Amino acid sequence: MAKFVETVYTNTKSIVKFPDHYVNLAVTVSDAGVVANADGKKVVPAGTILGGGFLLSESALAVKANDLNAEGVLFNDTDVTHGPASGAALIHGFVALDKLPEAPVAAAVTALKQITFVK
Repeated sequence: MAKFVETVYTNTKSIVKFPDHYVNLAVTVSDAGVVANADGKKVVPAGTILGGGFLLSESALAVKANDLNAEGVLFNDTDVTHGPASGAALIHGFVALDKLPEAPVAAAVTALKQITFVK
């Protein structure tokens, strides 16, 4: 039996400071620990610091990792209501700090060697 899901798309915010200079990598975003919002949707917000080993293994799930295990920054909001979902992780570029849901800790900034956080 097939499952039908209706999705309403809205404008997305951009986390990049200079939109002509960045590199993204396709990832699968984990739904573990993501709490549903008022509409019952589980959404991982753009700008979430990600880790989980996705740089070394295509099968590894990207998980929130605002620490020394950081590997990238989630590029767009990703809906994980129905389980892990495809997303994009920024691994190189300039990220606007004011567009992140949570400020990166010092260890994450150090781990993300090819990302520059800009005010």
